[in-house]
Amino acid sequence: MDFKLKSTGKYNYYEVGEGPSLILLHGLFGALSNFREVISEFQSTYKVIVPIMPIYEMPLVSTGIGGLVKFLRKFVEQKSLEELTLLGNSLGGHVALAYTLKYPEKVKSMILTGSSGLYENTLGGSFPKRGDYNFVKEKTEYTFYDPKTASKALVDEVYEIINNRDKVLRVIALSRSAMRNNLSKELHKIQIPVCLIWGKNDTITPPEVAKEFNELIKGSELHFIDECGHAAMMEKPDEFNEILGKFLNL
Repeated sequence: MDFKLKSTGKYNYYEVGEGPSLILLHGLFGALSNFREVISEFQSTYKVIVPIMPIYEMPLVSTGIGGLVKFLRKFVEQKSLEELTLLGNSLGGHVALAYTLKYPEKVKSMILTGSSGLYENTLGGSFPKRGDYNFVKEKTEYTFYDPKTASKALVDEVYEIINNRDKVLRVIALSRSAMRNNLSKELHKIQIPVCLIWGKNDTITPPEVAKEFNELIKGSELHFIDECGHAAMMEKPDEFNEILGKFLNL
C-alpha cells in the first residue's frame, strides 16, 4: 500500500475511501504504517483518515495531551468533519479520550487499543539509552508478544528518535503529560459506544488497565486477543479487524 500524504493548511494526513469518518490516531512511537491492515480492510466502507500528529514539531511548551487535543480539534474543523469514529492506539487512545471528553458532540463512537489515560508502563519501565542500539531493539520488541513483529525498520525509527535531542525532549514531555493526565474520574461522562480491543499479553498497558477502562466507561465492550501485545492492529490484524468490523456493524 502506497501512503501518499495530503495537506490541508498546515496539516499532513492520509485519507482514503468514502463514507463516515474513521479517524486513526497513532501512538508516541507510532506511525501511519501501524494501521496498514485497518486501512486496507475499512477503506471500502469508511472515509479513513490518519492525521500525522505533530509529536516532534510542537513547541516544547505546548507538547502534551492538551496540545494534541487542540491539534485534533483544529484538524477536524479544517476538514469540516462530523460524527467521528475515533480509533486510538496507546497515546492516540489517550488523545481520543481527552478529545471526546472535551467535544462529546463531535464523536459518534470510539475504539481504544492499548490506550494510556489510566496507566502506561512506557517502553517496559525504562527509557531507551541513547546510542545503545541493542537496548532500543530490546525495548521495542517488548512492545509485542512476538519480538519478530518489531521489524528492523521500526527499531531503526525508534533509535533515530531516541538519538535526536529535539525529538527525545518531546517524547519525555509527552510521557510526563500522559502520566499526569489521568482520566479515571472523568470517564463516567462518556456516553457513546466504546470498544476496547486489547492484547492479552500487553506489557505496556496490561490487561488490568483494559478491565478498569471497561468498568469506568459504562456500556463499553472489552475484547482480548491471545498472544498479542501493545499494538493489536499490527500484531494480530485479522482478529483485530474482525472485532472492529462487528463493533462497526459491518
